[in-house]
Amino acid sequence: MRMRLAVEFSRVEERFLKENDVGRLATVSPDGIPHIVLVCYICSSGGLWVAIDYGTRKYRNILANDKVALLVDAGYDSNRGVVVQGRARIFERGAEFREIYSAFHKRFAWVRAEPWKEGEVPFIKIEPIRKASWGMKPE
Repeated sequence: MRMRLAVEFSRVEERFLKENDVGRLATVSPDGIPHIVLVCYICSSGGLWVAIDYGTRKYRNILANDKVALLVDAGYDSNRGVVVQGRARIFERGAEFREIYSAFHKRFAWVRAEPWKEGEVPFIKIEPIRKASWGMKPE
């Protein structure tokens, strides 16, 4: 089933996002300085989902400014990637949290090795506003 977002991804972009699971998340600190970190993500349920920890700079930045960007690329040599700019919503509990936690648990060994419960580790859902891609060959 294709994702339904304000920004529509092509089938090639969507497949690329679902086949990969590591990206670079950019947030903006209260003093306006960008902060970027490597993250694992899942492309599901109308957005891009990232597990974050309480007490981290990215969490504090998102509380102050929900504008984020996520870059997913296949490395320098392949010259393929997607960058998404949007807004982050924090999910700590509830049905969407449980659904995404289940997907993370299934996909990532590090989640299975150290499982958590609602309220222990939040997820952010990136709701895309803009996107750009390169190196995507049409189907």
